[in-house]
Amino acid sequence: MATNATGQVQPSGPHPWKGFASGSLGAMASGAVTHPIDLVKVRMQLRGDVADAASVASNTRCPGMIRTFGHIVKREGVLALYKGLTASLMRQATFIGTKFGSYDALKAAARTAEDSDGKLPFWKMTACGIGAGAIGAAVGNPADLAMVRMQADGRLPPELRRNYRHGGDALARVVREEGVFALWRGCAPTVNRAMIVTASQMAVYDQAKHYILEHTPLRDGLAAQTGASFAAGVVAALTSNPIDLAKSRLMSMKADKNGKMPYNGTLDCIAKTIQREGFSAVYKGLVPTTARQVPLNVVRFVSVERIKALLEPL
Repeated sequence: MATNATGQVQPSGPHPWKGFASGSLGAMASGAVTHPIDLVKVRMQLRGDVADAASVASNTRCPGMIRTFGHIVKREGVLALYKGLTASLMRQATFIGTKFGSYDALKAAARTAEDSDGKLPFWKMTACGIGAGAIGAAVGNPADLAMVRMQADGRLPPELRRNYRHGGDALARVVREEGVFALWRGCAPTVNRAMIVTASQMAVYDQAKHYILEHTPLRDGLAAQTGASFAAGVVAALTSNPIDLAKSRLMSMKADKNGKMPYNGTLDCIAKTIQREGFSAVYKGLVPTTARQVPLNVVRFVSVERIKALLEPL
């Protein structure tokens, strides 16, 4: 028996490729829509980092989302808001597609006779989300690294910029200049974040949609899917922001003149950030993170539901 995005039993057998295909296409659509917000979020998270010499020297406060947005447009032009878009689309196709396909496969594997009514318990959906997030993050980390570096490049002085031309160029240069294993730099926080975000997104979406369908007159359609997506986006933003900040800083960091990296890992980065900038610093970029997660989840889940419906007869 197969399951749809809400964990309901379907008559046909499970086809993980459908989850991969619908997840990839839906994620690419949502990623393209929300990319400028994601870029602003990354810039805000890197503000005050040890590599951000200007803000460290001036000890200036991190500007808000609107001011950061305006500063990027004024200093680099409107097209700068789409820096890293090619890498972002690569990330969506690999990371998110794998995540959705893995989530469907894990839910099918986790189903038992007690779950024959078509609804998995919340803890099972959460466990499936954690596993799917880890798998997707490991596959998508190279494209994620390329995206973060391309988004962060404009904040650096011209002589320190990497100036990747596109996502493929970024991956090739990382391998050539830093070695193939550098593609998985920051993989630990990426996996940690993905486990939290995926569990939040997928399990909360499924649970919220079940609640809406059972306790309101709404049927399975755009309104119910939008409401569930909104809930998933808010929860995902709140739970993931500290690890997301660490991921951005670890992926964009450079060695100092002695060849030493500023951070040793996720916890070290979070601890040093709190020590240097205060506890609230781990929630830098929370507004754009939320502003990105909500529309991202709405576009992504609604698109995935529609694409899955189209693929169902295949």
